Amino acid sequence: MLGDNLAQLGVDNGWAGIVIYGCIRDSKLISTLDIGVKALNTHPVKSHKGEPGLRDVPLSFGGVTICPGNILYSDPDGILVTTEEV
Repeated sequence: MLGDNLAQLGVDNGWAGIVIYGCIRDSKLISTLDIGVKALNTHPVKSHKGEPGLRDVPLSFGGVTICPGNILYSDPDGILVTTEEV
């Protein structure tokens, strides 16, 4: 789950975008931020925070594995995952 506070942290850290295999909340506010966000849907309820998560590990969802160092390109129709700049 991604909300406006986490999205703002992405902006503050210079991220170009965030891909969420799940839902976001605060979508209207997030749409005004200078960051691209792709998610499956929106949901109005806050998430339950528990596990701290992992970083720099391969992620697999939607039939695709995204590895550290991969480059993602996105437009309104989808996401391209590649190992080289296009």
